[in-house]
Amino acid sequence: MNNADAEGVRLQKILSQAGIASRRAAEDLISRGKVKVNGEPARLGQRVDPEKDVIHVSGKRVITDVDKVYFAINKPRGIVSTMDDDEGRPSLAEFAKGIDQRVFHVGRLDTDSEGLLLLTNDGELANRIMHPSHGLPKVYRAQVNGIMDKPTWNRLLKGVELEDGLAKADKLKIIDEHAGQSLIEITIHEGRKHIVRRLMDEVGHHVSRLVRTEIGPVQLRNLKPGTLRRLTPNEVGELFREVGL
Repeated sequence: MNNADAEGVRLQKILSQAGIASRRAAEDLISRGKVKVNGEPARLGQRVDPEKDVIHVSGKRVITDVDKVYFAINKPRGIVSTMDDDEGRPSLAEFAKGIDQRVFHVGRLDTDSEGLLLLTNDGELANRIMHPSHGLPKVYRAQVNGIMDKPTWNRLLKGVELEDGLAKADKLKIIDEHAGQSLIEITIHEGRKHIVRRLMDEVGHHVSRLVRTEIGPVQLRNLKPGTLRRLTPNEVGELFREVGL
């Protein structure tokens, strides 16, 4: 056993603490070659340094820094996307009171919009998620005025010229049409300010309600407005993979 092994923490313990698997199941993963440490196949009984070594299970990064936290929040309408508002308006801070670490929000939703936001104290991951080069897909449900016709549908998919450049939907789906209104699902990979509202206004379908339901691999699911949940190890690993960490 080398000095690094002697001084480190057993790998199966690290995997168990990270919520990946029980120690016995972790040993099975190691035996089947599903675990890598710093790019090399792991060994049974191996010890690692959780602050320095990079661990992957089935190709997904395992977060071993216990001080790093990752949360999803369902932002209600009327809440400002900031942790501290100078004007005293309701902000995200009141929903993060139960988190021991100081966290910040990843990206924004305008005050009238609702849905998924991420909270974390991992600056590197946050910067990668927000950087345009990674272009994580974001899924929204939008209540819009009018019934959308085929030419408008095609125009949104091909691209619409806005004042700050071309914008387009990656995917579109009609959820419901009723009483002169449409409920649509729109997937877009960029994060320009008010991009969905501006895009829909440009094609003549004003958005009356907008809810973000997905950011990359993270889904809002049944999270109630004004509540948060800790991301699963699988979600965190998928986020790291999608932004190249």
